[in-house]
Amino acid sequence: MTVLETTGATPGTATGNRLVDLFEYGLDAPICLTWELTYACNLSCVHCLSSSGRRDPRELTTEECKAVIDELERMQVFYVNIGGGEPTVRSDFWEIVDYATAHHVGVKFSTNGVKLTPERARQLAGNDYLDIQISLDGATAEVNDYVRGPGSYDTALRAMRNLQDAGMKNFKLSVVCTRYNIPQLDEFKAIADRYGAQLRLTRLRPSGRGADSWDDLHPLPEQQRELYDWLVAHGDGVLTGDSFFHLSAYGQALPGLNLCGAGRVVCLIDPVGDVYACPFAIHEEFLAGNVRMPGGFQRVWRESELFLRLRQPQSGGACTSCAFFDTCKGGCMAAKFFTGLPLDGPDPECVQGYGEELLKNAKAKERSLPRPSIDHSHRTSPPRPVSGLGPVRLTLKRRDELGKPTANACEPDPLAGFTG
Repeated sequence: MTVLETTGATPGTATGNRLVDLFEYGLDAPICLTWELTYACNLSCVHCLSSSGRRDPRELTTEECKAVIDELERMQVFYVNIGGGEPTVRSDFWEIVDYATAHHVGVKFSTNGVKLTPERARQLAGNDYLDIQISLDGATAEVNDYVRGPGSYDTALRAMRNLQDAGMKNFKLSVVCTRYNIPQLDEFKAIADRYGAQLRLTRLRPSGRGADSWDDLHPLPEQQRELYDWLVAHGDGVLTGDSFFHLSAYGQALPGLNLCGAGRVVCLIDPVGDVYACPFAIHEEFLAGNVRMPGGFQRVWRESELFLRLRQPQSGGACTSCAFFDTCKGGCMAAKFFTGLPLDGPDPECVQGYGEELLKNAKAKERSLPRPSIDHSHRTSPPRPVSGLGPVRLTLKRRDELGKPTANACEPDPLAGFTG
């Protein structure tokens, strides 16, 4: 895998010879990519970045998915991070996973655990090309189910227990950090250790349904510092990806990719084959092409105008005068976009406080914020959670005239009985 030759960009003139500096100019293939196989989901998480719930009838067929995998193998992509929606509800999901790993494309898939039975866990434990992430957003049922829906805490813990019993080592416990669960970081680490998992923390982004729940869920300023200090103390044993490089402006760079990799080393393929620069920015502004177009994914990755533009040297805009720009890099593109801030300005959660005034100005002007281009939410999903920790009002199951559920998570089709 090599650095792309980008007009106006000479890798040797980067800030230094660090690998992260070279990444700014893009690679001839993504290191990894996020692939959302379906928008169908048995849950209605209030912070879902893809506004998932109902299946899109245009989603890629099994054969089209296999063709994409063939292309990724030729491009020597290290692995795909498969998500959704809930990817395991696709009837061909396990076939697609087996095909990918048989063709030297590693798979990491994220799941709420609804399909991870003891039998399935035993089948998965023997695959060395496979990694599994169980999503849990509260170390207690009260906190988790507020965000992810009733019963989701028990489902996740049951899935982790099944993986542990099957002998799978170092699967991931994946947590989206919110103001309600940051006080539980030690408890999350204890849960991960109990099941032989590795803790993975990710940042809440104001995209998808997360745009509506952002004001209620995003960490408070003092919690940003609490999270940073915790990561400094535990970072070597916790995965963060590129989630928290904006926190490096506190003074010390954190482990992980301290760079927005959108269009440079990562991207997203959505269920209908659209390719977006960023997994957290499903919006036409960041749409680069579609894998069904002539030339497929490779042509989109290497030739799309959007990706080529993202690989140009970045000016940094208003942030270049900040002493921490080299570590923070101006923060998250998606977080800025969906809160109405300029892409060359500070992150809305800038720990030096530079984003706060811009956010106040944006709200004072009552500017309409960008909305996600798609929404597959269940029709029963709430518009947003009420402020303060409380029950999430989700109607996940049809009920009979006596008020009893007519379907449960043990049925072969996990969407049986769900509206949408």
